[in-house]
Amino acid sequence: MLGPRPTAAGPAETDDAPLTAPGATRAMEAVLERVLEARLRQARDTDAVFTHEMAERVAGFVRRGGKRLRTAFVWCGWRAAGGSGDADAVLRTGAALELLQACALIHDDVMDGSPLRRGAPAVHVDFAHGHRAGPAGDGRANGSAESFGTSAAVLAGDLALAWADDLLTETALTSPYGPRLYDEWRAMRTEMVAGQYRDLRAQASGSSGSEEALTIAVLKSARYTVARPLALGASLAGAHPPALGALRAAGRCTGLAFQLRDDLLGAFGDPALTGKPADEDLRARKLTPLLAVAVRLAEAGGDRDAAAVLAPDAGALPGHSVERMRAALERTGARAEVEARIADLAASGLRHFEASGAAPAVQREFAALVERAAGVAPRPAEELV
Repeated sequence: MLGPRPTAAGPAETDDAPLTAPGATRAMEAVLERVLEARLRQARDTDAVFTHEMAERVAGFVRRGGKRLRTAFVWCGWRAAGGSGDADAVLRTGAALELLQACALIHDDVMDGSPLRRGAPAVHVDFAHGHRAGPAGDGRANGSAESFGTSAAVLAGDLALAWADDLLTETALTSPYGPRLYDEWRAMRTEMVAGQYRDLRAQASGSSGSEEALTIAVLKSARYTVARPLALGASLAGAHPPALGALRAAGRCTGLAFQLRDDLLGAFGDPALTGKPADEDLRARKLTPLLAVAVRLAEAGGDRDAAAVLAPDAGALPGHSVERMRAALERTGARAEVEARIADLAASGLRHFEASGAAPAVQREFAALVERAAGVAPRPAEELV
């Protein structure tokens, strides 16, 4: 029988059945709220202005949520590797991932110049608005509001990263598998930075290469969103190497499917649902596997109009050119090819997860998560032969 387990409401409850991934995500929210309150108390001991203008902003951004997929995948990794009993370390690891995600999003929005995130002004935009209002609300402030917003947002992302690292370190120090947990975390942070840099570099060089687009997608998103969270959870259960290898493979496939879906949403999604503009990636001509596929198909098919509008030297694009890009993604067959690739990757992720030896109930939970992440229902195992 499992011992007391945390719930979203806070107090423990006793139950013979383990938490499901959705239940674990709700329980993680309660853990995350306690962590944020503790960090805000520490901030108040440091400086009142910093607390009000910086720490509370970061906490508010984290509280605005997101999909919380990484927490769910940590939970699935733990359960797949036989994790049971006290889940506190798993939930705290999930909370640390959400703080790290806040850092990544805040910094990403600065680098991309994104105005919106999670249905509200991006953090750097919010800081710039505050600068224009002036410290006393009288509209008097020195210097550029944009420069202030950028600098302050960099610090806000750094603060979220510090909170994430502190929480993960505290968790690792109290876990019998702490060194393994920390090794996964350390590798993940480096991969995130490497992926972000490769993304910036690709934009500067105007690259259209499929291999480079895939490298960026794997480093920046696939490993960070699914593969490492699964491995973090499995590490906390003391997973054996074969099971851990199968989970890593499942995570790479599922994570790439997630990123490809995100690319499609970035080009064709509804801002009311995604919480961010739908044309940013196209307007900036960000190198994604979707764009790389479209360029390849346009060149192979002799579609000069598509090749021209997708070209690296197209530069910043006005609205009508963005519409031409969308039309090119459709006409070349790039959108359809990426959709098919997502379905194949989701199916492969399910196969690898099954090979980890996870119990059938955990496999079903993982399949549901894959559908959430990739926007496609993986085909049943009997269809994957």
